[in-house]
Amino acid sequence: MIQDRVDLADGSWLTVDIHGDPAAPALMVVPGVMSDARAWRRMAGAITAWPAVAVVNRRGRHPSGDLPPGYSLATELDDVATAIGAMPSVSALFGWSYGGLITLTLASRTSVPQVIAYEPVVRPFAAHALGDLEEAHQDADLDRTVEIVCGQISGMDAAAIEALRRNSAVWEAMRALARPVYAETVALNESPPPEAFAPSVPVDLAVGGNNRGRAPYGTSFEHVQVLTPHAGVHELPGQGHMAHLEAPETLAHLLDSLRTPA
Repeated sequence: MIQDRVDLADGSWLTVDIHGDPAAPALMVVPGVMSDARAWRRMAGAITAWPAVAVVNRRGRHPSGDLPPGYSLATELDDVATAIGAMPSVSALFGWSYGGLITLTLASRTSVPQVIAYEPVVRPFAAHALGDLEEAHQDADLDRTVEIVCGQISGMDAAAIEALRRNSAVWEAMRALARPVYAETVALNESPPPEAFAPSVPVDLAVGGNNRGRAPYGTSFEHVQVLTPHAGVHELPGQGHMAHLEAPETLAHLLDSLRTPA
């Protein structure tokens, strides 16, 4: 793996982790909230259908730059478009969660060969937690932000959250990833979806079997599915939202099976 730096028009930067041949056609991965490029290394390393996998480390995640003033979904679209332009060839985009919204929206506005999205989210998502997220953000209380994401948004019970807290390395990593959560959740909920996502682009949507039809990720997936009627729909049996961490090889195998001919 090599890490590339992509300079942005506003003077900031992104880093992109490139697995495989950096000169070859790549699958570009766009992670979502509470995730960074490091979390996708095992899945990226298991991909075989593309000779390169480029994982974007979105702004707000070290060593990429901070979120800018006036941050919105448009910031992410510009950033990912710049990252695509910095690669010799991107033959497909894969987005997870909020990253799925980013890739689907980008494909609605610019030409990309193929989009795959795993449990993409769309507004209204986590809107009920915005007041508490704002309060935690104003207090710079990262512990509380992690608790809100895990409990109020993802539905984890108190015992599971406490088990995470007892693992100091895991909890500190989650605290670091929690810094941009409030701004990202606001941006998501201030971004109305188009009448249809990427109508002229081949799209595949994937959902974990454990989340199918269940709030919050399965119900948001259904909303995206309605807005993408031409998409292929695939289920990853026995998996949930964190398939890239809990079953990276299984998710990689699904992505391999979905690559469209060049």
